[in-house]
Amino acid sequence: MKILSQVAFLLLLGGIWCQNNRNAKASGKSTKKSGGNQGGDVGQSPPVVDLTPGSTRGTGGTGGTAVAGRETAAGARAAGQQADDMMLHFLKNTQVTCNDGTAAGFYLKEFRGSRRWLLFLEGGWCCYSKETCDSRYQNIPRLMSSTGWPQTKRGTGILSSQAEENPHWHNANIVFIPYCSSDVWSGTGPAPTPPPRPRQAEYTFMGSLIIREVIKDLIPKGIKQAKVVMLSGTSAGGTGVLLNIERVASQLEQLGAEAQVRGLVDSGWFLESKQQRSPNCPVTVSCSPEDAIKIGLRLWNGAVPDRCRQLYKKGEEWQCFFGHRLYSTLTSPLFVVQWLFDEEQLRVENIYMGGQSLSQEQWQYIQNLGRELKNSLADVTAVFAPSCLSHTVITKSNWMSFQVKGTSLPRALQCWDRSLEAIRNNRTPAKGCPFHLVDTCQRPQCNPTCPALVDQATQQELTLLQMLVAMGLDLQKLGLGPQGDADSLASMVSNGG
Repeated sequence: MKILSQVAFLLLLGGIWCQNNRNAKASGKSTKKSGGNQGGDVGQSPPVVDLTPGSTRGTGGTGGTAVAGRETAAGARAAGQQADDMMLHFLKNTQVTCNDGTAAGFYLKEFRGSRRWLLFLEGGWCCYSKETCDSRYQNIPRLMSSTGWPQTKRGTGILSSQAEENPHWHNANIVFIPYCSSDVWSGTGPAPTPPPRPRQAEYTFMGSLIIREVIKDLIPKGIKQAKVVMLSGTSAGGTGVLLNIERVASQLEQLGAEAQVRGLVDSGWFLESKQQRSPNCPVTVSCSPEDAIKIGLRLWNGAVPDRCRQLYKKGEEWQCFFGHRLYSTLTSPLFVVQWLFDEEQLRVENIYMGGQSLSQEQWQYIQNLGRELKNSLADVTAVFAPSCLSHTVITKSNWMSFQVKGTSLPRALQCWDRSLEAIRNNRTPAKGCPFHLVDTCQRPQCNPTCPALVDQATQQELTLLQMLVAMGLDLQKLGLGPQGDADSLASMVSNGG
């Protein structure tokens, strides 16, 4: 009898434990379900920073701050962070740093169970001499130092965890890698032998090494089990994708991962400058992008992809920074997003829409740029190129609103994704799902979904014609006045098809 009562007591305890376990699991499922898109209580979240250029709010740091960062991150999770919050992690390898020697790192938002990873490289041009680096450090320190990095970041566009804003990638593991190396993600640290020009020892350039170390630190998080790893970036970060995608694929392969590595280049497909300048660019601001990269490559100990480097003799490796020269040497799948009238490409030629006067020659250059960019993308398999004046798109919260030939960018990326999956599984890709989308209309802003133009002085939205008038152009001479209205204006408001 005594034995029976003991057995009954143990069974009762077991029943209580099982019930509690079920309750805990149910609670976990409920939390996970509610947190997928809506996130936790806003009032309980730690300070969050949007991923917008120039944002420096919050605190971060180096050395001991890495430990503090991990503790703060753990506290933030416990407090119920927003679904879109990415947590700061400093690199375990403390020898790989930002320009000023502070700890490099990354922000991570995990999606448990997902075998898809989206790695994003931030943009921000570069510096290539003591003068330009000193100026950069003084004016934009967050692009050279992790001091001041916030503990969390909020993802937008393709980095968002909200299905409404990011329908096809919201459920991926999202990694944002801040740009603090100023080397277009090409630097590999001090050169083994002194280059011809004296080094500026106070800065280190380790962009390519930072990417390598981030992937190493993601191994415990499950990146080795990834099915797809998409290396993405905007502007200089987009060029960084072109320069590093083959190395990332090789690194993951060496780790034993079976992931397909893909690249997404946003506004990083530049053309060489047309302006004639002094080859030595004695005044730093007069350097063309090509000259800046030529000089910078020595300072950064910059690395370019092997297959591209073999195409050019020593000293000409800078050509591999240009997508139209590099693309054919890449083996990893690549999707290029490029405004046909990229504002940064125009800035290189000292053309600022809405900010100064415009000559007829500059207007002609703008129109020629659209044609040249279009031609340079002709052989790119996957491309989204609207005929608009803008720069970068994939991290903008309204990125779904832009279309080419009736197809949005997220939809084009999904079509590309499906096509690659079909090819991997020896199936025929579905028809009617396009991902080579280039506007055929000739002039800027002829696509009705283009971002609005804004007068920099008044901050008012203007049509292209209003902006051209404000910048002093004679529309009649350009064939855009009353005489040319019928044909010219019709083409400027066509649907971009």
